[in-house]
Amino acid sequence: MSAIDAVTLTQELIRFDTRNPPGSEAQCAAMLADLLSSHGLSVTVHNFGSGRSNLVARFPIRASKATQPPILFTGHIDTVPLGLAAWSRDPFGAEIVDGRLYGRGSTDMKAGVAAMVAAVVAEADRLHERSNVVLVITGGEETGCEGAAALVRGRMLDPASLLVVGEPTGNSFVAGHKGALWLRACCSGRTAHGAMPHLGDNAIYKAARAVTKLESFGFNAAQHPVLGSATLNVGTIAGGLNINSVPDHAELTIDVRTLPEMDSAALADQLSFTLGSDCKVSTILDLPAVWSDPKSPAMKLFSECRDAAAGWTSAAGGANFFTDASVFTPALGGVETIICGPGDPEMAHKTDEYCEVARIGEAVEIYRAIIARTGLQETP
Repeated sequence: MSAIDAVTLTQELIRFDTRNPPGSEAQCAAMLADLLSSHGLSVTVHNFGSGRSNLVARFPIRASKATQPPILFTGHIDTVPLGLAAWSRDPFGAEIVDGRLYGRGSTDMKAGVAAMVAAVVAEADRLHERSNVVLVITGGEETGCEGAAALVRGRMLDPASLLVVGEPTGNSFVAGHKGALWLRACCSGRTAHGAMPHLGDNAIYKAARAVTKLESFGFNAAQHPVLGSATLNVGTIAGGLNINSVPDHAELTIDVRTLPEMDSAALADQLSFTLGSDCKVSTILDLPAVWSDPKSPAMKLFSECRDAAAGWTSAAGGANFFTDASVFTPALGGVETIICGPGDPEMAHKTDEYCEVARIGEAVEIYRAIIARTGLQETP
């Protein structure tokens, strides 16, 4: 069976414009579905909106070869928008210059998807006989894991023994990440002529006071030994319709990055109490943090495979960003979860985003190593 060149596949994926919003992952997913089907995998394409697609790929196996629950490899194919700054290279051109592959989604995370596809196909001959590897490729991750949530609602996933997420870590071993609690705080007032502000009730002033309270908000929670502290950021503020009226509405959005074991509902209530009656707080998104014990047997095995394949060691770290694991890990009963992918996390979402070409090949070898050590073992 012919091999897949992960770098070439990354270039092909970058050339699909999957900026989210709107996403439009369907054509990219269809290409991957055809590619995986041509290598003997059974592929289910799952649509979750107009032009929006996920896919789930497995190797069909005989009942006599039944094995332990599968390893689930996952990555997403949607990307963030380009931003306002001009790019020095075509964001969909997938150019390679001085060992760097440029393009939107190169680091986050089409290189990771390509490396996973290449690794699974490279092990295809053995996986046909004793398969317990599943590949899940999602859309909608960048705007709150919409595709992953749709797969869970549709009961499209089997139980898993390990979850491997190919998000950008520079191929370092990451044992978990913070969660995300996104809130909206709406402030109401009373409109009046701007020349007679005493007749109105200025909602923007209320929002400004709310921002000041949030700036000094303190979390009543201990630091995580790896993930550190929870954080809060006011991301947007808007209000008013015209300069010469007292605004009767203003709102701000709040991005809280949470730690494992944090009660997000209680935290939202605490923030609502802090802001007081001037603001009505509602939840936009609630994704839990994910953490697996790096000392567990499965995590230690992955670490050994990763170190041997990469040729350099990596202690278990943590990530500040969220991934589809926020949806998949709890849905799969708290399955142990690893984040490891070729992209550089500091290049994610940036103008002139790129991924080091050497890291892509390295990721293929890491994924192949974990498949060879755990993905081909029969249940005793």
